Amino acid sequence: MMYHIIVNPASKSGRGAKIWALIEPVLQQKNIPYKVYFSDKAGHIIEIVRTLSVTVLPSSNEDLQLIVLGGDGTFNEALQGITDFDRTRLGYIPTGSSNDMARDLYDNKNPLAVLERILSCKEPMKMDIGHVTFENMTDELSRKHTDTILSSRYFGVSCGIGFDAAVCEEALSSPFKNTLNKLGLGKLTYLGIALKQLIAARKVTCDICIDDEETISLPRFLFVAGMIHQYEGGGFKMCPGANCHDGVLDICVLGNTPKWLILIALPSAFAGKHFIFPGVDRYAGKKLQLKTSVPLWVHTDGEVSVKANRLTLTCEKEKLLILI
Repeated sequence: MMYHIIVNPASKSGRGAKIWALIEPVLQQKNIPYKVYFSDKAGHIIEIVRTLSVTVLPSSNEDLQLIVLGGDGTFNEALQGITDFDRTRLGYIPTGSSNDMARDLYDNKNPLAVLERILSCKEPMKMDIGHVTFENMTDELSRKHTDTILSSRYFGVSCGIGFDAAVCEEALSSPFKNTLNKLGLGKLTYLGIALKQLIAARKVTCDICIDDEETISLPRFLFVAGMIHQYEGGGFKMCPGANCHDGVLDICVLGNTPKWLILIALPSAFAGKHFIFPGVDRYAGKKLQLKTSVPLWVHTDGEVSVKANRLTLTCEKEKLLILI
């Protein structure tokens, strides 16, 4: 069995390369057949996985065994490259800044412990993933975008529009992020940008339709996030109890809430206590349609490419085969 291992060496300011240096000797000692590929720019992992999907699968009777080393964004890019989900098994070793999906998947996130779980996995776990289609995209692209702009994307953790996506867009290109990551203070990047974005946020309306039922109209909103897992944004427990096997999107809406109250509500989200505040609501559904009064940044697992003002999110039940 051949493992195709994709490494994002730049994840968490070089941590990905250091972890690969720990993992490779283990593979060699165990005589595990593998090939390794290193990403060198945004979107490169999509290209690598897509190439493997169209070259390895047609020439083999075995499933494509992928292992990715990186953060949630690395995992997200891998999803976009998969062409046959029934014949692709994906292992994930978290080496990023946020690692929100790993918070749900692993009790022990030590890379060598995770590698052992992947290599010993006989039957992959079936996991839900989300899918978003962008409508009315603008020509404005994020400061760190892929060469190929997709009109739809899969997501493993969450997809959001508004404030959380705007924070991600600015943080991804922040000159301070690498420095703070090396000091173990990477979350300060997001905190500073979040305060800036909150102050600058303008009034935007949003219409929400869940499972083609009655539309919920918000006269003002900050963000809407459709969640597969519980966490996003580096440990914010946006939807406590979210289940990645139930075929349902858990939805967090931060709506018509005064900015001063948001400053109190957001920190409480680390413990999943934010729904006690007025204007912070939770819904669930298999399909989520959003329409905003102006185009806003959209993220999938923290990756931001485009602005749009119409989105359709769906949950694809147990579509992904994950080695765990």
